[in-house]
Amino acid sequence: MILPQSDNSFLPRRRFLVDTGMGLGAIALRSLQGPQGPKSPIRPTIDPGHPYAPRPPHAVPRAKNVVVIFCSGAVSQLDTFDYKPELIRRHGQALPGHDNLVTFQGKQGALTKSPWAFRQRGQSGKWTSDLMPHLGAVADKLCFVHSMRGTTNTHGPGENFMSTGSALDGFPSMGAWATYALGSVDQDLPAYVAIPDPRGKPQSSANNWSPGFLPAAFQGTDFNATNPIRNLARPAGITAANDAKSREFLQRLNRRHAQGFEGDTELAARIASHELAARMQLAVPEVADLSNEPEHILKLYGAVTDGSKTGDVRAAYARNCILARRLVERGVRFVQLFNGSYQTGGEGVSNWDGHKDLYNQYSRHGQVLDQPTAGLLRDLEQRGLLADTLVVWCTEFGRMPTFQVGAQGRDHNPNGFTCWLAGAGVKHGYSHGATDEFGYEAIEDVVTVHDFHATILHLLGLDHLRLTYYHNGLERRLTDVAGEVVRGVLA
Repeated sequence: MILPQSDNSFLPRRRFLVDTGMGLGAIALRSLQGPQGPKSPIRPTIDPGHPYAPRPPHAVPRAKNVVVIFCSGAVSQLDTFDYKPELIRRHGQALPGHDNLVTFQGKQGALTKSPWAFRQRGQSGKWTSDLMPHLGAVADKLCFVHSMRGTTNTHGPGENFMSTGSALDGFPSMGAWATYALGSVDQDLPAYVAIPDPRGKPQSSANNWSPGFLPAAFQGTDFNATNPIRNLARPAGITAANDAKSREFLQRLNRRHAQGFEGDTELAARIASHELAARMQLAVPEVADLSNEPEHILKLYGAVTDGSKTGDVRAAYARNCILARRLVERGVRFVQLFNGSYQTGGEGVSNWDGHKDLYNQYSRHGQVLDQPTAGLLRDLEQRGLLADTLVVWCTEFGRMPTFQVGAQGRDHNPNGFTCWLAGAGVKHGYSHGATDEFGYEAIEDVVTVHDFHATILHLLGLDHLRLTYYHNGLERRLTDVAGEVVRGVLA
């Protein structure tokens, strides 16, 4: 009932009672709807003496472990997984609406179709290019995200952004956030391992596996099958029995010393790091020793070289993929596996940065990535590990549908690119989102890097809005102040 306003400047009694009653009803309704506004942070309780102890997730997880395959150099979506028939039909024409377009390295030329043919693969009929036939053969296991969008077109900041959610240095990586929240099952190995490419480290190097402002215990430990962790072997003349007795004696001394400094978290953390190093002396050589891998597994991954330079690199990357599987088998929470390194030997030689001669550059890189990565997926599945492991394939941004003026390659393009997921908790043989008809810009179900990170955390049972760390007066998150879980990719 609406009462007419009185000419009296005071609020009529009847009006007051009606308005108050309606207001109380609104308050009651709001309380029934549950708490409003920002959710309270969930910061894990961490024992500095046992920083990797397993901790419960916020919700039931779909994935227990994560393997991130990061292709440095910005892989072209248009020559791998994003099939664009219109780009083929309009080959040699100008990109409509973008006359005299200037991008990262200069002026753009005409639309240019991929040098590789695309074919439909598997029961899903997914179109992928002949550049990577082995990955095409497992397309039914993959969940493609074709509508990725970044914020930077420079490699270093782009690597930072994909790995940490910030283009700036000094922010924690995905793996650091995951192990800060969850710890690890295995206490004899690092909770977070970064496996650099056999050709070297990526452009942003350790920023990709940095703990940022999180406790230093959550930094990734970097080693690969070619260069394992150094200085783990016992000195000559010291037996295994004497070495074990020495460790036990040191442990007793450390415990006795710590009793006099209860509450000193830095001391506890130092003791924990030294004790982990001692355990790693036994565990890391065993997990990194691939000599007991059967011949059929080596062949599955392509870990046997054909004697060529490209074959040598492929075999070394394949051994890194086998190492990633062995780490997951042991319960390592987060593995970050790199394909491509910082430029050595000239542009496009060591990574996917194909500006000048894309066909010859990608012909080498495709051989290195293709069979070992597909072998990793097949091996994880046949061992029953893919059901609990989320595999993430990503790159820092995409490439243009045009070739650069005066060159035979594609320039940087953060407006639209492709990543994919496989394994625990995601749809198989599925494509989410889309770029425009030329593959230039994400236009359908756009996914930001923060959305991508939110989804990875969600699959680990973590709420990206509530997983925080208080730093410099702010509740920091992997997803900053943005990000939404991409529900469309969830199984």
